[in-house]
Formats: sequence, C-alpha cells, structure tokens
Amino acid sequence: MARQRAFDRDAALDSAIHAFWRRGYEATSVAELTQVMGIRPPSLYAAFGDKMRLFEEAVTRYGATYGAFTVRAMAEEPTARAAIERVLREAATEYTDPAHPPGCLIVSGAENCGPESTEAEELLRSFRTTSKAAMKARIEADIHAGRLPADTDAESLTAFYAAMIQGMSKQSRDGATREALERVAELAMKAWPTPAS
Repeated sequence: MARQRAFDRDAALDSAIHAFWRRGYEATSVAELTQVMGIRPPSLYAAFGDKMRLFEEAVTRYGATYGAFTVRAMAEEPTARAAIERVLREAATEYTDPAHPPGCLIVSGAENCGPESTEAEELLRSFRTTSKAAMKARIEADIHAGRLPADTDAESLTAFYAAMIQGMSKQSRDGATREALERVAELAMKAWPTPAS
C-alpha cells in the first residue's frame, strides 16, 4: 500500500499562492515556501516538482479561484460594457479584500524578475494575454451587433481597460481603498464609446 502524504496538499498550495502573491515569484524562496506550507523540501519536490512547477500550479489555482471573477463576468454579462464594468467593480473589491494579499497575482507575481525567471514572466503574460483576448472578443461582438460604433478600435479599447485593471492592482498594493478604486472604475467607464443615434 502506498504511503499517504503527511500534509494537506490543497492547504499547502493555498499557502504557496499567498506567499507568491505577497512577494512575487523571484523573491519567494523555497525555504519560505516550505515554512508557510508546513512541509519539508523533499515533500515539496515530491508533491509539486520544482519551484517553477509549484508556481505554475499556484497561478492556475489562483485563476480558478481568487481571479475567476473576470472569467465569470466575461461569460455571464450580456454586453461587453456590462462585462468590463463588472470586472472593474469586482476588481475594486477583490484587490482590496483584507482576507488575502492586495492586488492581483497575475499582474504582480513576476515583477522585478531577473533572466532566470523568464518562464514565470511568460506564464503570467500568457494569462494576461488570454484575458485580453476574451475582452477583445466581447468588444468585437458588440461592434458587430451595433452596440458600439462601427469604427471602434477594439484593440485600443481592450488595451485601455486592461491597463485600468492592471493599474488598479498596483494601486491596491500601494494602499488604495475599495472606495477609491470604485471611483476609478466609475471614471473609466465614462470613456466607453457610445453608438451614434
């Protein structure tokens, strides 16, 4: 009979998510990870592989849990405007929730990384690119449906709102409150194009 692991893998992974979220990939050492996860290095390597594989799993879990509000908004709202407004408003709440580190792991998890952390940077970039592609697809659908002007630049509009979301993450890490970020979200939506009557 195979010996069971002496730790809760899901709880350990959630602790790793918080460590990477708080300090970023490069600044989070294996020693810190094993401490917060409550395991010894051999258990970390046996369960997750190396630090990069652990980070990859942590980011994927983050995207399916803490960061899932963006995917839900894109899937559930009837228009691109409603979806993006919901993302901004929920980001204001999620990024400032005191139950976890501020901001967004996908945005800030690989800041200030050196050449040895290229894989971590590329992983997070791929998540952001996928999110932007979903946003752009919703905007393009609204252009075709006549809910946005026919000459709307979908690429630039997507980049603008992606920049707002990323900026809100950074602002929250600098101490911005939910209320302050909600005002940012409200102002950002004033830039939304209106179709010609």
